Amino acid sequence: MFHPKASNLLEKKLKKILPLSFLFLLFFFTSGCSQNKEDLKWTGNLEDAMKIAKAENKTVLVNFTGSDWCQWCKRLSGEVFTQKEFAQFAKEKLVLVKVDFPRTIEQSPALVNYNRNLAQKYGVQGFPTIVLLDKNGSVLTYTGYREGGAQSYVEHIRSFIM
Repeated sequence: MFHPKASNLLEKKLKKILPLSFLFLLFFFTSGCSQNKEDLKWTGNLEDAMKIAKAENKTVLVNFTGSDWCQWCKRLSGEVFTQKEFAQFAKEKLVLVKVDFPRTIEQSPALVNYNRNLAQKYGVQGFPTIVLLDKNGSVLTYTGYREGGAQSYVEHIRSFIM
């Protein structure tokens, strides 16, 4: 058995150390989880994207999504678009356009109309729909969610643009 004073001292030290240990572990695990995540620049304007694509000789990837309700869209975003492998490829080869059809996120009437017109122009029937356009605006292919993660998706996209 511990001496009462030693026991009190140990208890006080534990009360100081445990919260700090918890914070350290929380930081360690959350920073590790986000290490592979990448933030890419997405535009909502296809015309601007086409100008960039032409100037930089890149392919345009148009992501028709329901970002706040479509489960396959969320999976595509989480498994592919936020990953380092895709980000590295996209920065070199793609101009990214996000055309969103949310249910709970408010959009201006002009944006809703713009997005609706783009979906109609490209014959979008469901979500997610990915349209790849060459620098002149010609459709290279239509695709969507695919299992296999970011590297597999990069290879899939690469097969249409190289």
